[in-house]
Amino acid sequence: MTIYAIDSEMDVQTRIDKYLWAIRVFKTRSEATDACKGGRVKVNGESAKPSKTVKPGDVVTVRKNVVTYTYRVLQPAEKRMGAGLVPDYAEDLTPRSELDKLKAPVETFFVRRDRGSGRPTKKDRRELDELMDLL
Repeated sequence: MTIYAIDSEMDVQTRIDKYLWAIRVFKTRSEATDACKGGRVKVNGESAKPSKTVKPGDVVTVRKNVVTYTYRVLQPAEKRMGAGLVPDYAEDLTPRSELDKLKAPVETFFVRRDRGSGRPTKKDRRELDELMDLL
Protein backbone atom coordinates (compact mmCIF):
# COMPACT_ATOMS: atom_id res chain seq x y z
CA MET A 1 0.00 0.00 0.00
CA THR A 2 1.45 3.36 -1.05
CA ILE A 3 0.70 6.56 0.80
CA TYR A 4 1.00 9.78 -1.11
CA ALA A 5 1.69 13.12 0.51
CA ILE A 6 -0.83 15.72 -0.53
CA ASP A 7 0.49 19.21 -1.04
CA SER A 8 -2.10 21.26 0.83
CA GLU A 9 -0.84 24.49 -0.79
CA MET A 10 -2.14 23.37 -4.20
CA ASP A 11 -5.56 22.47 -2.84
CA VAL A 12 -6.23 25.93 -1.36
CA GLN A 13 -5.86 28.09 -4.47
CA THR A 14 -8.38 29.38 -6.98
CA ARG A 15 -8.40 31.75 -9.95
CA ILE A 16 -8.95 35.41 -9.07
CA ASP A 17 -11.79 35.90 -11.57
CA LYS A 18 -13.63 32.87 -10.24
CA TYR A 19 -13.03 33.97 -6.63
CA LEU A 20 -14.34 37.51 -7.18
CA TRP A 21 -17.46 36.12 -8.84
CA ALA A 22 -17.94 33.55 -6.05
CA ILE A 23 -17.76 36.14 -3.24
CA ARG A 24 -20.25 38.33 -5.11
CA VAL A 25 -17.98 41.26 -6.00
CA PHE A 26 -19.13 40.92 -9.63
CA LYS A 27 -22.47 39.65 -10.94
CA THR A 28 -20.93 37.51 -13.66
CA ARG A 29 -17.63 35.77 -14.09
CA SER A 30 -17.09 37.54 -17.40
CA GLU A 31 -17.35 40.92 -15.59
CA ALA A 32 -14.68 39.72 -13.17
CA THR A 33 -12.49 38.59 -16.08
CA ASP A 34 -12.91 41.93 -17.86
CA ALA A 35 -11.99 43.80 -14.66
CA CYS A 36 -8.80 41.76 -14.38
CA LYS A 37 -7.92 42.33 -18.02
CA GLY A 38 -8.62 46.05 -17.60
CA GLY A 39 -6.13 46.38 -14.72
CA ARG A 40 -8.78 47.14 -12.08
CA VAL A 41 -7.86 44.13 -9.91
CA LYS A 42 -4.66 43.78 -7.90
CA VAL A 43 -3.44 40.93 -5.71
CA ASN A 44 -0.92 41.93 -3.05
CA GLY A 45 -0.33 45.22 -4.86
CA GLU A 46 0.37 43.72 -8.30
CA SER A 47 -1.96 43.73 -11.30
CA ALA A 48 -3.67 40.40 -11.71
CA LYS A 49 -4.57 38.53 -14.87
CA PRO A 50 -7.78 36.48 -14.68
CA SER A 51 -5.80 33.25 -14.29
CA LYS A 52 -3.82 34.51 -11.27
CA THR A 53 -4.37 32.20 -8.32
CA VAL A 54 -5.16 33.47 -4.84
CA LYS A 55 -4.62 31.69 -1.56
CA PRO A 56 -5.54 32.43 2.06
CA GLY A 57 -3.88 35.60 3.32
CA ASP A 58 -3.71 37.39 -0.05
CA VAL A 59 -5.04 40.96 -0.17
CA VAL A 60 -7.17 41.75 -3.22
CA THR A 61 -8.07 45.29 -4.29
CA VAL A 62 -10.83 45.93 -6.82
CA ARG A 63 -11.62 49.31 -8.36
CA LYS A 64 -15.29 49.65 -9.29
CA ASN A 65 -16.38 53.10 -10.45
CA VAL A 66 -14.98 55.60 -7.91
CA VAL A 67 -14.55 53.14 -5.03
CA THR A 68 -11.57 50.85 -4.40
CA TYR A 69 -12.66 47.79 -2.43
CA THR A 70 -10.13 45.76 -0.43
CA TYR A 71 -10.56 42.14 0.65
CA ARG A 72 -8.41 39.56 2.46
CA VAL A 73 -8.79 36.01 1.21
CA LEU A 74 -9.78 33.71 4.10
CA GLN A 75 -10.47 30.62 2.00
CA PRO A 76 -10.68 30.11 -1.74
CA ALA A 77 -14.10 29.62 -3.31
CA GLU A 78 -14.89 27.97 -6.62
CA LYS A 79 -18.68 28.25 -6.61
CA ARG A 80 -20.93 31.26 -6.13
CA MET A 81 -22.42 31.43 -2.65
CA GLY A 82 -25.16 33.23 -0.78
CA ALA A 83 -24.36 36.64 0.66
CA GLY A 84 -24.52 35.27 4.21
CA LEU A 85 -21.60 32.90 3.57
CA VAL A 86 -19.24 35.51 2.09
CA PRO A 87 -17.69 36.56 5.47
CA ASP A 88 -16.38 32.98 5.85
CA TYR A 89 -14.40 33.34 2.61
CA ALA A 90 -13.40 37.02 2.46
CA GLU A 91 -12.71 39.73 5.03
CA ASP A 92 -13.74 43.20 3.90
CA LEU A 93 -10.88 45.64 4.59
CA THR A 94 -12.35 48.55 2.61
CA PRO A 95 -11.72 51.83 4.49
CA ARG A 96 -14.77 53.87 5.52
CA SER A 97 -13.50 56.82 3.44
CA GLU A 98 -13.85 54.71 0.26
CA LEU A 99 -17.41 53.65 1.14
CA ASP A 100 -18.35 57.27 1.84
CA LYS A 101 -17.69 58.03 -1.83
CA LEU A 102 -20.85 56.07 -2.64
CA LYS A 103 -22.93 58.49 -0.58
CA ALA A 104 -21.40 61.67 -1.97
CA PRO A 105 -24.10 64.10 -3.06
CA VAL A 106 -24.43 64.63 -6.75
CA GLU A 107 -24.72 68.30 -7.56
CA THR A 108 -27.26 68.90 -10.28
CA PHE A 109 -28.78 72.06 -11.54
CA PHE A 110 -30.91 73.09 -14.45
CA VAL A 111 -30.49 76.27 -16.42
CA ARG A 112 -33.84 77.33 -17.79
CA ARG A 113 -33.98 78.84 -21.23
CA ASP A 114 -37.09 80.20 -22.86
CA ARG A 115 -38.47 78.07 -25.63
CA GLY A 116 -37.57 79.43 -29.05
CA SER A 117 -34.74 81.64 -27.78
CA GLY A 118 -32.25 79.83 -30.00
CA ARG A 119 -28.71 78.85 -29.27
CA PRO A 120 -26.85 80.52 -26.39
CA THR A 121 -24.87 83.58 -27.42
CA LYS A 122 -21.19 83.92 -26.71
CA LYS A 123 -22.07 86.03 -23.65
CA ASP A 124 -24.55 83.37 -22.43
CA ARG A 125 -21.88 80.71 -22.88
CA ARG A 126 -19.36 82.67 -20.79
CA GLU A 127 -21.95 83.12 -18.02
CA LEU A 128 -22.66 79.38 -18.05
CA ASP A 129 -18.93 78.62 -17.87
CA GLU A 130 -18.52 80.98 -14.89
CA LEU A 131 -21.44 79.29 -13.16
CA MET A 132 -19.88 75.87 -13.75
CA ASP A 133 -16.54 77.08 -12.32
CA LEU A 134 -18.29 78.16 -9.10
CA LEU A 135 -19.62 74.64 -8.58
